[in-house]
Amino acid sequence: MVGPKYKKPEQLKSDSYRNERNLDSLASVTNLKWFDLFNDDVLKGLIQKGLENNYDLKIAVSRIEQFRAQLGYTKADLFPSFQYGATINSNKKYITPSTAGATMSWELDFWGKYRHENNAVKNELLATEEARKVILSDIVANIAIAYFQMRNFDDQLEITKHTLETREKYYQIISERFEKGYISEVDKVQIEQQVAIAEAAIPNIERQITYQENAIALLTGQLPTEIPRGKSNTELQIVSKIPLSIPSALLENRPDVKAAELRYVAANERIGVAQAMRFPSINLAAIAGFASADLSNLFLGSSYMQNASGGIAGPIFAFGKNKRRVEINRHQAEQFKFLYQQKYIDAVSEVEQSIQNVRTYQEEWKARNRQVQAALINFKLSHERYDSGYVSYLEVLDVETNLFNAQLSLAQLSERQLSSMVELYKALGGGWNL
Repeated sequence: MVGPKYKKPEQLKSDSYRNERNLDSLASVTNLKWFDLFNDDVLKGLIQKGLENNYDLKIAVSRIEQFRAQLGYTKADLFPSFQYGATINSNKKYITPSTAGATMSWELDFWGKYRHENNAVKNELLATEEARKVILSDIVANIAIAYFQMRNFDDQLEITKHTLETREKYYQIISERFEKGYISEVDKVQIEQQVAIAEAAIPNIERQITYQENAIALLTGQLPTEIPRGKSNTELQIVSKIPLSIPSALLENRPDVKAAELRYVAANERIGVAQAMRFPSINLAAIAGFASADLSNLFLGSSYMQNASGGIAGPIFAFGKNKRRVEINRHQAEQFKFLYQQKYIDAVSEVEQSIQNVRTYQEEWKARNRQVQAALINFKLSHERYDSGYVSYLEVLDVETNLFNAQLSLAQLSERQLSSMVELYKALGGGWNL
């Protein structure tokens, strides 16, 4: 059998990640199932519905069945093919006799043309299986992140409504003071402006909530509908420790990396197909049946005939066409090799960034939470100082604005903390193992 034997490409080696040195070479994220990742039954239900109804997943399953059928189609080329046929001629003077019989033809796969193609399709099937795992992982991660974002906007809506309620309350108080002549119109206009800002923020947040609900509905294979809520982002928890293994484990854990390698293997097999086409093909043929000029004598013993034959055919001169075919397939295989090597580097880079995101979002959330606690105290004190006449309302507005922005930032950081953990889980190759 002609053609190159597959040799696994060398990858850039690393025993650790830049942002994480404490690794366990025996750890595997594939041992952590996605349903063990979350503590929210509503979120788990949405993910399960997505795994059952998502159309991208249905397309991937259909594509697997297509390649499975194609594998059976190419495998048939390794075996003889049998046909039957018959012709009837009622005119005895016509030179073509009536016939009925069966034939067999078989191209011997001496050079491995069909075996290489069969192996290529087999690896493409395996790559499609890995692509299905990628979609499974995407569904789990995308639904979870979309849910966290929706709950973030829910939190922002609650914060904004509470802020609006507080501002409307002080608007009434300040309006009464202005009517009695205790304060200038400046204070009244300032609080009126802040009320309008809070009112304008609510429709914008409501639009974002609807957008996230529609995104989740699409991911779960539903028409746009209201999405049920479970725990808030502050109540949601993700397992505190995601197994971190050495970077080379991504070659086994990441389905997209494995799929890239399998596509390279398939392309390498097709070099063998192209090389085999440069050699002669050897064919065997056989025929058995009946032939007679007289239709009434067609099935008599004297009309029976059989024959076997062999043949060989091959290219002589095609102006370099066959050689170029090999070169084309060799360059295509080389491109798939580079894509595989690049995919591995991309995978390591994604893990590096995800590790950093998890760590820094946790640190940022802690600092922002201290800011919110301090801002709440400052907010209370500034209102007391204003009510006692020690400061102007401009100072109160500044304190309240800082509190409002800090609360919104903290809500967003709660979402980013959760999302970064899911992104790390996915980057390590988790999410597809159901």
